[in-house]
Amino acid sequence: PVFILLHTPASSSSAAGSSPLKSLFQYIDDHQDQFIQRLAEWVAVQSESSDPAKWIEVEKMLNITAQRIREMGGSVELADVGTQQLSSGAVVPVPPVLLAEFPGDPKKATLCIYGHVDVQPAKKEDGWATNPYNLTEISGNLYGRGATDNKGPVLAWLHAVEVYQAIEQEIPLNLKFIIEGTEESGSFGLRELIMERNDSFFADVDYIVISDSVWASRNPALTYGARGSSYFFVEVDGPVDDFHSGVYGGSIHEPMTDLIALLASLVDHTGKILIPGVTDDVVPLTDSERKTYQNISFDLEDMKKVVGVKHFLQDTKVKVLMARWRHPSLSIHGIQGAFSEPGIKTVIPGRVIGKFSIRHVPSMNPPDVERKVQEHLKQVFNGLRSPNRMKVTSAIGAKPWVGKLCDNQYVAGGKAIKNVFGMEPELIREGSTVPILQDFQEVTGKSVMMLPIGGHDDGEHSKNEKISRYNFIEGTKLFAAYIYEHLMGGKND
Repeated sequence: PVFILLHTPASSSSAAGSSPLKSLFQYIDDHQDQFIQRLAEWVAVQSESSDPAKWIEVEKMLNITAQRIREMGGSVELADVGTQQLSSGAVVPVPPVLLAEFPGDPKKATLCIYGHVDVQPAKKEDGWATNPYNLTEISGNLYGRGATDNKGPVLAWLHAVEVYQAIEQEIPLNLKFIIEGTEESGSFGLRELIMERNDSFFADVDYIVISDSVWASRNPALTYGARGSSYFFVEVDGPVDDFHSGVYGGSIHEPMTDLIALLASLVDHTGKILIPGVTDDVVPLTDSERKTYQNISFDLEDMKKVVGVKHFLQDTKVKVLMARWRHPSLSIHGIQGAFSEPGIKTVIPGRVIGKFSIRHVPSMNPPDVERKVQEHLKQVFNGLRSPNRMKVTSAIGAKPWVGKLCDNQYVAGGKAIKNVFGMEPELIREGSTVPILQDFQEVTGKSVMMLPIGGHDDGEHSKNEKISRYNFIEGTKLFAAYIYEHLMGGKND
């Protein structure tokens, strides 16, 4: 792959106060171009997991990662996680999950790092300013698919280990990695693998760290919570076929009209969820929790520019952040079966499916949410007195997650951020859903933390995804400092 360098900013300085950290940080500064070149090589692999036809590229990326770990002295297993049946009926093997560990000491605590090396689809014609699979640096930003989600952070962790080895400094923790290749398409078989290896691979693990998220502002953060998600399909089926609106319009109950009424009953124009009882279990806000939002340096005007809106549904920083993180939300995503192509088509669709999701928060239970959705839509549909048929189905049902801020690794993470960036971390939540967080916490019972290095404007999943040189290199220092801070922490009580 070719790494295109259009502009290189001056190297940033770090706030390390101890000589071991200074040595680690100096090595990282001296080798940053080498680290970025390696990221370019990883970005060049089009490991899109949403298309099984490209799973060969996903496996290629997993093998590249495995080879890198072996070169660093780690042992690697590419664990089988079964097969998937395609829409064509063909059954194909799912890309394996990489389980790796470095030689350890039973007297030390053990850290397991999770990451993924698959990516969302990307094409130049989607609106990218550069080739999405040719890492390009423009004004200090490294543009490329997977740069921030999640190849950049995975590489930064490996680089942090490499730095300890290069300067021959003892690593204070035992290190393990679990890296998958289908996170962007559902993490096939991952929960089952975690359960299967809970008494072996995870038996001696004390801490699990995930770096698959971004900061909320321009300041570094520790992430201690994420919303859950349930996805719904509401189908309205009526006439035996699609019909001409000029012939039948005005004489039949149109499925689309029923569906619009159903979707309109879910949420109002202020974002309030209208389904009775869905928000009853949301934990009331406390004064101490409110203060954590007030202390986050989230710039409302800056975020409006990033998103491209004139205003949000809420009018203050605290209300916007709480709406994104600690309150449930409902979003309508699309209608299947309706005419959506350019041009004119005067058809009455005979069958349409509306798609929507609810992001739920701690204390909300996905099965309970799904039951209330079913009951509400049934009641609304009965009120329409339509001869059409309605069916509601749900998928995903991922639980929300909240970490334990008192755990040793949050303390170590805070100290590491102070050492690298010279400031206290912002304590934030993640508005999206990361099912693996709750899986790790429920199945293994270990301490779980999210330690992001991506910027708030990195555009993960979007066109022109990037990670800044600053975040990538200082993030590598953060991971090295986080490992170092466990020298005094030991095992969790």
